[in-house]
Amino acid sequence: QVLLVESGGGSVQSGGSLRLSCTASGLRSERYGMGWFRQAPGKEREGIACINWRGSAAYYVDSVKGRFTISRDNGKDTMYLQMDNLKPEDTALYYCAAGGGTAQFCPGFLGPSEFKNWGQGTQVTVSS
Repeated sequence: QVLLVESGGGSVQSGGSLRLSCTASGLRSERYGMGWFRQAPGKEREGIACINWRGSAAYYVDSVKGRFTISRDNGKDTMYLQMDNLKPEDTALYYCAAGGGTAQFCPGFLGPSEFKNWGQGTQVTVSS
């Protein structure tokens, strides 16, 4: 059974930083891409970053580019999202996801359907 567990969410003021973690267990292969998605109340789930299975390539949506950094430590089966210069519009429930297929390579924007496995989410709240 695949299990993804997020941690590191919380409440910060605008301009602050948070670091999210996502630890995976039960995945049969290391060849899986990982991604971060977020969903604000009343909005659709939005993909914001992904990283390929090697950790050598990443993609960011324009709204977080230059502020967020995705990384992974395959030895620990853990992915990270360093979020700096947070803005109130970053407030959302943040999910991590893992998947094979196209997601292995993180070639660019990937929708939720590209990822088979999901965490339960961690809340990030940014106040102005």
